[in-house]
Amino acid sequence: MHGMNDSPTREIATTAAGMIVDDGLGYGAAKRRALKLLGLPKTTPLPGNEELEDAVREHIALFCPDTQAQELLALRQLALQWMGRLAQFRPHLSAAVWRGTATRNSDIQIELFCDDSKSAEWTLIELNREYRASTVSGLHGDPVEALSLNDFCCGLNAVVGVHLLVYDHDDLRGALRPDAKGRAQRGDLAAARRMLSIQKATHE
Repeated sequence: MHGMNDSPTREIATTAAGMIVDDGLGYGAAKRRALKLLGLPKTTPLPGNEELEDAVREHIALFCPDTQAQELLALRQLALQWMGRLAQFRPHLSAAVWRGTATRNSDIQIELFCDDSKSAEWTLIELNREYRASTVSGLHGDPVEALSLNDFCCGLNAVVGVHLLVYDHDDLRGALRPDAKGRAQRGDLAAARRMLSIQKATHE
């Protein structure tokens, strides 16, 4: 299997990382666009998501470490607000805002583990929040319902996307498995609060 030492694969990762950070593209879309932009054959091995995340961190460290840290802080603060509103559904923060690679172009992804899948929608209705429902790829690639809305982020002075992925309560156990590097792939409200506290202390 080809690795990141193969120059075309590395070039794809570097190019895609810039698209993720600067344009807010998802990993899959960024890989495909980078492959096309570089004019490489469709059979060129693509970097894995872990390798691409490493390239994203390198891009951030090189081009925007200070601004990214502030943008990430603002997104995490907004995410915590939503996790608090939805605490009864066992919210877990995931994706770029959890993993620390988010910028102002990133959306917030929160996973809910509900006893009743429709209860999260009723809560949004009670909060008088407009949302749109769709089906996306969730845990293990299985389809899951996503409730997507927009909210104003004070720290960014901009509107950002918030995506609520609605799982069954029984899915929570499998969701807590770490990634290949032993890192948590998501965190509950208490973990997200600790993470935010540590980030604030680090940048004071």
